[in-house]
Amino acid sequence: MSINSPTARALAALGHDARLSIYRLLVKAGDDGLRVGDIAEHLDLAPSTLAHHLRALVEAGLVVQQKRGREVVNMADFAAMNGLVQYLTKECCTGVTLKRRDDAA
Repeated sequence: MSINSPTARALAALGHDARLSIYRLLVKAGDDGLRVGDIAEHLDLAPSTLAHHLRALVEAGLVVQQKRGREVVNMADFAAMNGLVQYLTKECCTGVTLKRRDDAA
């Protein structure tokens, strides 16, 4: 089975240190999520840098943004996270048989 585009985008998005830090923070925040300003304060990121990384996480389907009045609240999409973990567990952790090489030390 080949990797599908949403999975590849999610893994690529999480491959950047800042985005991984943002995502971990949002997972810890739970269903309530965090405002953009709160994320910036916790991670000491400039607003333009944070906006860039949040956009990548939203486009990858890992983060959902919700406008509440004048604020934007960011939440981890737990269904997408669980789907990614399930994919990795199912597709990447089973069915591999390594051949023993006689010349291996």
